This record gives sequence, structure tokens and C-alpha cells, in this order.
Amino acid sequence: MVSENKQSSFAIWISLISNIILTTVKLAVGLIFQSPVLIADGVHNAGDVVATGAALSSMRVSKLPPDEDHPYGHGKAEVIGAGIVAIILGMAAIYMGYHSVMVLFEPPHKATVIAFVAALFSFILKQILYVYTMAIGKKLNSNGLIATAYDHLADVYASIAAVIGIGLGMIGDHYQIALLSYGDPIAGIIVAYFVLRLAIHMGKSSVGVLMEKSVDSEKIKALINIVNHVSGVKRIDRIRGRDHGHYIIVDVRVSVPAELSVQEGHDISRNIKQSIMDQHPDVEEVLIHINPWYKEN
Repeated sequence: MVSENKQSSFAIWISLISNIILTTVKLAVGLIFQSPVLIADGVHNAGDVVATGAALSSMRVSKLPPDEDHPYGHGKAEVIGAGIVAIILGMAAIYMGYHSVMVLFEPPHKATVIAFVAALFSFILKQILYVYTMAIGKKLNSNGLIATAYDHLADVYASIAAVIGIGLGMIGDHYQIALLSYGDPIAGIIVAYFVLRLAIHMGKSSVGVLMEKSVDSEKIKALINIVNHVSGVKRIDRIRGRDHGHYIIVDVRVSVPAELSVQEGHDISRNIKQSIMDQHPDVEEVLIHINPWYKEN
């Protein structure tokens, strides 16, 4: 557990420091060389700093042990953090789109090599961060890290569009092609669309968990198979599973022979819980209710 916490903390701190550096570089270069897509992307990265800070805070809260007020743990703190990231991404996308559209009604700004290099550097760094953070997030089943990884992916889209837009602008400036000179703001509009779509997807996922959405059907089938193979279980009356952040809570209702003693029923419950948790490390808690089963039924 200590090792996992260190991995998640390291990944989130790397993301935070990288976002601060990129925000500073993009806004400075964008303002100096009047690059709309870099300015928009820089504002997006400024939002990323806030989003990553929220993810870091929520991840720390989610690791706290259960207490009297939160007997099921604090796992949903990560989901709330992911929701905050989605909101910030959505706001950044709207700003980027609006800013880029307004630039279309102005004389085209001259694209520069420095702005192109800044966008290319951002693309390479963000792609590395996305792959690394997503790998750690999936390994630890961390909603906060996965949300941060998607945030990096949005930056990858933005950086690709910036590279293409600024590159087209440079070509337009060189060959006096007016349409290509607007490649920068057009790229900003395209970026805004993809970032907004990503924000909506993340928002839906967060709301689903907060609304106690069931785990996927394949997971339920796997749980049913495990319970059916536990000795003494005659029938599964109900089985449910729900995400609680970086872990899952399972609710099982089974029927066992009515003539069994309380101790024997307890042993079956313990075997069900142990079997599920052994095969699914992401399950943190299994709640089991025992019903009597009669042959005539």
C-alpha cells in the first residue's frame, strides 16, 4: 500500500510541476508572438494546474481509512476530484473556442518558429505524461490519476492542433496564402471541440459513480460465477456491485440450506467474501445477507 501511494503521489506531482512549467512557457510565447492557439492552450494548462491540485487533494482524502462518519471509506473523493477536472476542462474548452473564433475576425498574426517549437515540445511531453499517468492510474485503479491522464490527453490534442495550426500559418506567411494564415485559430476551434467532448465524457463517468451506477455486466457475471462455486450456496437471490472511487463494494444476497446452524451460515458468508476478494483485489468490501433455502422451494 505504501508503494502504491508513493507511485500515485509521484505521478500526480510530476503532472502538477509539468503543468506549471507548460503554462508559463505557452502563455509567455503565445503573448510575445501573438499566437491564439498557444494563448488558449496556455489558459487551458492554467486550468490544468488547478485541476491537478484538486486531483492531488482528492486522492489524499480518498486514501484515508474509514471512520465513524464515513464507514465505507473516502474513495468517492477521487470521483469528486475527477468531476472538478471535467468542469475545468469544459470551461477551458469554451474559452478556447470563443477566443479562437474572435481571432478569425482579426488580421492574421504572423506564425513563428519559436511558437511552433513550444507547441511541439508540449506535444511530446504531454504524450509521455499521458501514457505514464494512465498506466499508473489503471494499475492502481485510481479515478483521480485516470482523470489526470485524460487531462494530459486533452493537452495532446491541443498540442497536435497547435503544431498543425502554427505550421500551416508559417506556410501561409511564407507563400502568401491568406487562408493558411488562419490555421492557428482554426486549430484552436478544433482543439476546443475535442477538449469539450472529453470533458463531457469524464463528467458522465463521475456522475455515474456518484449516482451509485452498477459495475459493468462482465464484472457482475464474474462475481456470480465465484459465488455459485462456493460450497453451501443454493441460490443467488441478488448480487450488486458499485464503484466507490478506487475500489468496489459488492452486495450479495444468497440462499443456503435452512437446517444449517448460524456458525455454518457464517462460514459460508466468510468463504464468499474471501473468494471474491482473492480473485478481485479491487473489491474492498463484500456485504452478504443469508436467506433460508428449503427443498420444496
